[in-house]
Amino acid sequence: MNGTMETTMDTSGVGVLDKTALLLGALAEGPASLRTLTDVTGLARPTVHRLAVALENLRLLTRDMKGRFVLGPRLGELAAEAGRDRLLLGAGPVLAALRDRTGASARLYRRQGDLRVCVSSAEIAGTGTPVRAPVGAALPMKVGAAAQVLLAWEEPEELHRGLRGAGFGAITLAGVRRQGWAQSLGAGEPGVASLAAPVRGPGNRVVAAVTLDGPVETLSRAPGRLFAGALVDAAVQLSEGLIR
Repeated sequence: MNGTMETTMDTSGVGVLDKTALLLGALAEGPASLRTLTDVTGLARPTVHRLAVALENLRLLTRDMKGRFVLGPRLGELAAEAGRDRLLLGAGPVLAALRDRTGASARLYRRQGDLRVCVSSAEIAGTGTPVRAPVGAALPMKVGAAAQVLLAWEEPEELHRGLRGAGFGAITLAGVRRQGWAQSLGAGEPGVASLAAPVRGPGNRVVAAVTLDGPVETLSRAPGRLFAGALVDAAVQLSEGLIR
């Protein structure tokens, strides 16, 4: 960040809101110290400090390991919430097409704290087996491909916390980030394979995981090799529906 921000942004006419928006806009460029924020926004240092601390208390800002201010987790949560209805409205047809293309059950999971919740699904009919994860099912974030995807792109502190007691490690999540999808065998149930890819919302934030799961006989012991292309296509389609 160099220089003072140009004040071309729309204004509300409410001073404190306009100053807050100016501060958040500055931090959209990256982490910044109190001094940098003062220089960039042109606001008085006491004003910047007061607003930044208040926004930090609301989790709209947080601080990195160097003590600099950064945009906080609440902004991502609000963005995810804003896209929730659109995501669910678009999920049904996409999951049904994915199921028909692959012959496996397709689901959509969202993270809620230490759980992943199935919010939409397209099941394979006539298999004679019970539904593994009906809509509304809450499963732990410690095993499975969906859990890996929902954790892999978290901030380092949250990622390390999520790995405690998990059935996968940091090396596995690094591989997930590199290839763009995760797979697991027998993690939640013996003989079941699963494959997951991230659905991204505004700011490229991971807001959900789209998955395939079924017997190893259907998905094989290397489901990513066979079905990652179809799964990623579905994830991209769902993501595009959130950022249009």
